Amino acid sequence: MDRKTVIQNLLNIMAFEVLEHIRECERSFENRWVPATEIKNSLELNFVAVPRQGEQYGEKGWLFAILARLLEDQNLLDYRKEGNRALYRTKVAESSGAQ
Repeated sequence: MDRKTVIQNLLNIMAFEVLEHIRECERSFENRWVPATEIKNSLELNFVAVPRQGEQYGEKGWLFAILARLLEDQNLLDYRKEGNRALYRTKVAESSGAQ
């Protein structure tokens, strides 16, 4: 397996773990919408994204944003903006037929 494939597989594994974490957190939030800050902080996904000699002030949630977008692209995650807050929840599989 080449490095590109390995890296892509690892990103997908990380995204799946984030998805499962969001699913577990949903029980504690109204309408299952989990704040991005809750996800990033509880998983410690805030990192400095520039070289040490660069100028970024404080940690950023760039890694979480990438993983969340991968999940959105796979139609597994919903995103909503509420004021300055970003919120996420897992997609609920739509069932076919009457229940």
